[in-house]
Amino acid sequence: MGSDCSIWFNAVVRGDVNSITIGDKVNIQDGAVIHCTYEKAKVVIGNNVSVAHNAIIHGCTIEDNVLIGMGAIIMDHAIVKSGSIVAAGAVVLQNTVVEAGFIYAGMPAKKVKKVSEEQAEVFARTANNYIMYASWFQN
Repeated sequence: MGSDCSIWFNAVVRGDVNSITIGDKVNIQDGAVIHCTYEKAKVVIGNNVSVAHNAIIHGCTIEDNVLIGMGAIIMDHAIVKSGSIVAAGAVVLQNTVVEAGFIYAGMPAKKVKKVSEEQAEVFARTANNYIMYASWFQN
């Protein structure tokens, strides 16, 4: 796990059967589950990634500057490319590649539209907000 990361209440990061690598400025929000598949699928999470409440990240790769929405599920061997957003409740199926700079939504998740400049600001803003929130618990 890199620097300035936070794992929130009731979240689980369970690296018992394979490796989990987490970059810098990553927040794993309340109730999220990060897990992998024995001898088959590890988890790699890049920098400036926000994993929202109750999301499931399972045996996949999430590149830099990504927002995973509330309740989203990312399955084994999926790759979520940089600068993308997986909408709340979306299910990214096994082996899916989420294209860089796009929003994916639905069940199964499909490309909806390009991430706008305004939406792209959410990556750094959310990462920095969670660094601030975590500081409230240090005293």
